[in-house]
Amino acid sequence: MTNDLLSLSTNEFIGGIETVAPRFDSASYPQQNLPADDWTLLTKAGVLLPTLPKKYGGRDDHAEMCDVVETLSEWNLALGVYVIVNTALALLPVVKWAGEEVKQEMLPLFAGSDPMKAGLAATEPGAGSALSAMTTTFEEVDGGYRIRGRKHWQALSSSAHWWLVVAKNAHRHEYGYFVVKRSEGFRTVELYEALGLKLLDYGVNDIDVVVPRHRRINAEEAGLSSVDLFMVSRALLAAAGSGFLRRISREAHAYAEGRRIGRKAQSKIGFVGYRLAAIDTSATICEALNHHVRTALNFKADMTPAFPAVQALKTVATERMVSAAQHYQQLTGGEGYRCGSPTNIAGQAFLDSRVFTVFDGNNDMLSQQLAAYCLTRRAGRPLSGFLAEWPLTAAGVAALRVDLRFLDQRLAQEHQVLAGRAIAYLFAITRVLDWAAATGADPGRVWPAVEFLRNDIAGVAAEFRLLATGILDTGGNGGGTGGTARSAANGHGAPSRFPFRRGQGWGEAAAAAVD
Repeated sequence: MTNDLLSLSTNEFIGGIETVAPRFDSASYPQQNLPADDWTLLTKAGVLLPTLPKKYGGRDDHAEMCDVVETLSEWNLALGVYVIVNTALALLPVVKWAGEEVKQEMLPLFAGSDPMKAGLAATEPGAGSALSAMTTTFEEVDGGYRIRGRKHWQALSSSAHWWLVVAKNAHRHEYGYFVVKRSEGFRTVELYEALGLKLLDYGVNDIDVVVPRHRRINAEEAGLSSVDLFMVSRALLAAAGSGFLRRISREAHAYAEGRRIGRKAQSKIGFVGYRLAAIDTSATICEALNHHVRTALNFKADMTPAFPAVQALKTVATERMVSAAQHYQQLTGGEGYRCGSPTNIAGQAFLDSRVFTVFDGNNDMLSQQLAAYCLTRRAGRPLSGFLAEWPLTAAGVAALRVDLRFLDQRLAQEHQVLAGRAIAYLFAITRVLDWAAATGADPGRVWPAVEFLRNDIAGVAAEFRLLATGILDTGGNGGGTGGTARSAANGHGAPSRFPFRRGQGWGEAAAAAVD
């Protein structure tokens, strides 16, 4: 019974999750929607309890939310996401912002042993990340609010019992957040076939419901915005990445050490060693990011001040997950291209990880937002000077001692996306250094992580130089923003057009463009 779980220490509680998790090993667990009986097993183990306040039967523990996701993701990344959807995207907004009446109506159900599920319905066909394009509307009617519209790509589209629905006022510019029961008129009209994360059911839902007044969250009074809805789920991807990459590192080493290439193990080949180092480094970076999430953030408090950190956490963690999965797949060759291989989990790992640079906020969008955040706070300083003093990046800048002045030009939209990536890498370096100081981590893990991130920043600088060649003017863009890139770069002495000479090769031209 879940009541027995409330008196356990954190170690005992997470130990129970660790006992259940191997049942869902992605190497053998069926790649299909999670059966209700298996969700019951997980809810009885208490996977939802850290999210719920104690007064409603929960454990109310921010760090345990991270621990549960990390533990499950090590065995099955999709399962970690399954819990993130229920907890961070659906239950936590109710815990933080809903009125007492709806909390009492809903939350105790999730503290019990029944396999209750909850989801967030925000994304719509044709709307993308823009709430202004939303077509789902609400209006006041007798006894409450009527909500009508269509949503898609909701995790648990066909199985969640409760929903947090985002809608737009039918008559004026205003957004509303409503707690809805599926039985009230939330219908699944189509299921999608996703490439990965097969445990989660995704699809299209039509909504035509009338909900009582107490089921609307007072967004203005609570200080709730659409950005707030995704802050915790984005941060928890560092926990998911930490568990997932610990597994990938372990599996990749075992595979490379067990496979023979001629007379020696595959792991003894030079570039194989490089791929293994890249995987290990990604695991280290995500472990450091997760340490920051567990120790420096608080999901139960106002997360607004953590906005820049969360943007950086999400983008770096998800890039590392995809990168490591690709390295692992390359090591396994053809065997890594089939799911269910008896020798590795590379195929499924790649399919499950690849979506995260898009889901929960496209990384390009988040990177641009991070750059814009810094630009509006630099108080007249060059961006490189701001980053050298900003607490979230200062230690990283000091440790690298690299020239960041390429960030100090006028930044068009394409530059802002790239600049945001560089800022996120500086943030990650700072987190790695903090983690190492706090945990006494092996320097043999720390310095490769810093060096790989240094290389990522150098890559961003190279992309700035590429933009300076006017590359966006080619391929039928008709000028596009390439003129902006070129004029911005020209102010710093960069070439204004492609510096090719007759007979010059691509390698020579590239060198000329960046010299």
